[in-house]
Formats: sequence, structure tokens, C-alpha cells
Amino acid sequence: MIRKILVPIRNDGKGGSVLAYAAALAKRSGAHIEAVHCRPRIEDMMPYGVVIPSFLREQVRQQGESVASEEEAALRTEFETTARTYGLGVVDRQTTDQNTASWVEVPGKQVDVIRNRGRLADLIAVAKPDRDRNLGFNTLKAALFNTGRPVMMCPPTPTPPEVLGKHVSIAWNGSIEAVRAVVMMRRVIEAADTISIMSSGSEPTGTTAEEYLEYLEIRGMKGKIERFKAGRSAGGALLETSRGLGADLMIMGAYGDSHERETIFGGNTQVVVDTATMPVVLVH
Repeated sequence: MIRKILVPIRNDGKGGSVLAYAAALAKRSGAHIEAVHCRPRIEDMMPYGVVIPSFLREQVRQQGESVASEEEAALRTEFETTARTYGLGVVDRQTTDQNTASWVEVPGKQVDVIRNRGRLADLIAVAKPDRDRNLGFNTLKAALFNTGRPVMMCPPTPTPPEVLGKHVSIAWNGSIEAVRAVVMMRRVIEAADTISIMSSGSEPTGTTAEEYLEYLEIRGMKGKIERFKAGRSAGGALLETSRGLGADLMIMGAYGDSHERETIFGGNTQVVVDTATMPVVLVH
């Protein structure tokens, strides 16, 4: 069950969109959103290996604290507005109540905070990395490789959906990563009105789409296998098929090959990361 969604927040202009996607999913699943703003520490502001006079350190500290406080106030207002727009009650911390959201201020680097707090979240929502600005890749990597949790990558959009997870598409290739993805996201899949299993028909590891469909059926879920032609880019074909089916959320195993190999040679996951225009849940 998705009961806690972690949303790392920083002043990059993408937080509002990520919060909206997370809220749309939380509204459907009855989850709690924990928005975490990472406040920079004084030691992280100083140049490495350079001796800084005490008076200058104090100036940097004061300026950093002032900027961080202004940033936090603006981001917190945006968070509260988004939460209430989606009918989530703003609370101090997570309780047994459903459809709630809380704000947490944590000192430190965002990748460290994600690693530490993300391991006990049911889902981590992050912004789709921006290759042109070289922004967001470390956040996605920290969430995906250092927590062991599902990660929902959220693209920028002017109008996020009111509800997320009504029609779920599943990228199926029979891999361990694909199995982890569908098991970890079982409750979201179970709650979907429509389940589309996308398969090229060539599951090299032997676990076929038909076997996964049977797995769903004996658990009371109804899905449909949708065949697609992978061509040169299975990642691109998966996104195109999902859009054609009208899915609002895609679930897939991520980086069956190493992240470095896929980044260099353009693997299927990397194509999805680079080009997705819909929210995608990635599981490594």
C-alpha cells in the first residue's frame, strides 16, 4: 500500500509540478506526502580546501541563512497551496489519517537526505532531469540507486492530472527489475481501472507477459496485453504505446544494464528518462 510519498523540494522551479503529480496519486491511494526541503549547511557553502577567515565565514553563514529562509517560505507556501488544491490536509507529521501532507526542513545535501529518508517511503517523487541545464540527474540517481524504493519521475506540465493511476501501463520484459516494479507497485496497479501490459513478445529471461497476466488474474485483477514493435528504441516505443492507450502512469523496471552503460549507449531506460512526457515509475 502506498501510504507515504516522499517529495524532495528545492528552488529549481520544478517542485510545484512534482507536488501536483504526487498529490494526484495520493488523492487516489489515500497516501501521505512528506515534502522535504533541504536547507544548505554552512560547510557546504565553503570552497573545498580553502582557508576562510572567520569574519568571512560569518558573512557567508548569515547570507546563506537569509536566502534559505526566504526560499523556504516561498516553497512552503507553494506546497500548502498545492496540497489544499488536491484536498490534502496539511499536518505537522504523518498520522494514520489519509490524504494528508506535511513539510519537513532538513539540513544537508539533497542526495544525502533522499538516501536517508527515502528508504522508509513507499514512493519517491522527483522531477524529470533537465539535460539542457544538467539538472536533476543526481536526485534521480540517489532516489533510484540508494533507497531501494520505487521512484516516480514527473515531467514538467502546465496542467497536472486531477487523479493519477486510473489507467496504468506496465513495461514488461520479464526481467528482475520489471518484477520488482510490479510487486512494489501492486496496490497502485490493483486500484487502477485499466491495466495495460506492454510487451514486444520477446521476454529473453523466460517470464512472459502471459504469465504475468495470469499472476494478475489469480489476484482478482484484469489486465490486457498490448503488443508493440520495439524497433531501434524500445524505450521510445513504450512511451508512444502508453500515450496511444491513454495511460496516465507508466511503470517499468529501470537500468537492467548499468546506469553508466545506458547513459553512454542510450539504453531503453535512458531514452525514457530523457524523453518522457508522462509520469513514469522506475524501479531498479
